[in-house]
Amino acid sequence: MPTAQTLDELAAQLPDGALITDPVKMEAYRWDRANDPDAGVPLAVVRAGCADDVQATVRFAAATDTPIIPRGAGSGLSGGSTAQNGAIVLSVERMREITIDPVTLTAVVQPGAFNGEVKAAAAQHGLWYPPDPASFEFCSIGGNIATNAGGLCCVKYGVTTDYVLGMKVVLSDGRLVTLGGPRLKDVAGFSLTKLFVGSEGLLGVITEVTLRLVHAQRRPSTLVATFKSLEAATNSVLGITQKLRPSMLEFMDNPTINAVEDETRMGLDREAAAMLIVQSDEPAGFAQHEIETIAEICTAGGATECYHTDDPDEGEAFIAARRIAIPAVEKKGTILLEDVGVPLPHLGRLVEGIEEISRRREVLVAVMAHAGDGNTHPLVVFDPTDDGQRERAHLAYGEIIDLAVSLGGTITGEHGVGRLKRPWLADYLGPDVLELNHRIKRALDPQGIFNPGSVLEIPEGS
Repeated sequence: MPTAQTLDELAAQLPDGALITDPVKMEAYRWDRANDPDAGVPLAVVRAGCADDVQATVRFAAATDTPIIPRGAGSGLSGGSTAQNGAIVLSVERMREITIDPVTLTAVVQPGAFNGEVKAAAAQHGLWYPPDPASFEFCSIGGNIATNAGGLCCVKYGVTTDYVLGMKVVLSDGRLVTLGGPRLKDVAGFSLTKLFVGSEGLLGVITEVTLRLVHAQRRPSTLVATFKSLEAATNSVLGITQKLRPSMLEFMDNPTINAVEDETRMGLDREAAAMLIVQSDEPAGFAQHEIETIAEICTAGGATECYHTDDPDEGEAFIAARRIAIPAVEKKGTILLEDVGVPLPHLGRLVEGIEEISRRREVLVAVMAHAGDGNTHPLVVFDPTDDGQRERAHLAYGEIIDLAVSLGGTITGEHGVGRLKRPWLADYLGPDVLELNHRIKRALDPQGIFNPGSVLEIPEGS
C-alpha cells in the first residue's frame, strides 16, 4: 500500500493540482450514475491532462501494486467506474481535445471529450458522428468506447465500434501503444483496436481515439405511433424492420410515457400501452414513402394514432422526450437499470414478460428500448425505505436478466457489465468463453491493477 511519501513521489511527476487526496474533493469520484451502494473510498484521484500523466500514474500503480479505476465523465450506468478502497481513480475528464480532418472524414479525440462536443465539432465541417446515446450531452467518448455505446440512431447507423478506427492506449506496464489509425481498411495483425472497445477499463487506459465521421445527416421526418397493447407495438416493430431501416425506432411503455408526460406536459397519451418514435432521414421523396409505409404498418398492426411531422423542432421535441425518459423515471424512486437485449423476434415476449414480472413482484418497471435492434432498458423502481419493496425489486432485476437470456438475449447491450451485472456474466458466457476472457485479462494486465472487481471475478491464484 502506498504511503503519503510515495504519493508525494507520484505528485512530483504530475502537474500541480492533478493529484487529489482530500476526502471531501474525492467524494464526487466515488460513484457513476449507477450509485453503487458498495462504493469505496479511493486512496487518491488523479486528474490527468495528457498521456504522460496517465503513463506516470500507471507506472506508479504497477510499482506499488495499487489498483486503478479509469474514469471518464462518470455517466456510466453499470457501476463500471465505482471507486474502491485504496485504489487510484484515474480521471481523464481534463483530456478534451478534438481535431477534425474533413479530408479523411476523421476526428482525433481525447477520451474526456463529450459525445456532444464531438458532434458539434464535426458539424462545423458539415460532418456527423452518429453514435447517439441518450446522455450524449454529458457522456464521454472514452466511456462510450469502454462500453461500446449505441443510442437512438443505432438501428441504421450502428454503434461505437463501427466508428473507431484507431486509438492510443497506456498498457499496464506504462507503455503507450498506437493501435489502428485513420485508415478505412487495415487487417495487419489481430484487431487489437476492437479488443479495447467494450473492455470497460480492464485492459488499459485509452488516451486518444481516431473516429470515423460521415457526412451530415439529412433533416429527418418523424412519426409517433401509439398502441393499446404491447403486442401490437412490438409486432409493428417487426413489421417495420422486415421491410425498412429507419434512422430511429424507439419504444416507450405506459409507465415510461407517464413519467415523461409528468415532466414535459406535451400531451402524450397516458392510456397508451406503448409508443413508437420513428424517424427517416432518407432524401425527401424517399423519406415520405418510408414514413407512409411505416404508418401503414403501424395502423394495420393496431395503432390507435399515427402522427407525422416534417417540422424539425416538433420532431426534436419527441426525441427530447425519449432522451429524458431515464431521468423522468428516476424521479419516481430509486432505480435498478437494466440493459438487456434479445433477437428482434423475441422483443414482444421480453416486454410482455417484464410486465408480468412487474405485476408479480409488485414493483414498478418502466421499459424504454432501442426497439430497432432489440436493446431494452427496463428500469425497476422502488422505495429505498421499504425493505420488502427493495428485496422484490432486486428479485425482479435478476428475473429480467434471466428472461432475456432464456430468449437468446444478452445481459447487456451497451451499458456494460460493470459491477452490477458481474454475478450473471459467468453463466451467460459459459466456462470456455469465460476462461478466454480471463486469459486475455492476464495477458494484458498480469498484476490485475486495472479496474479489479469490475466485470470479471478473477479466480484465486490467477
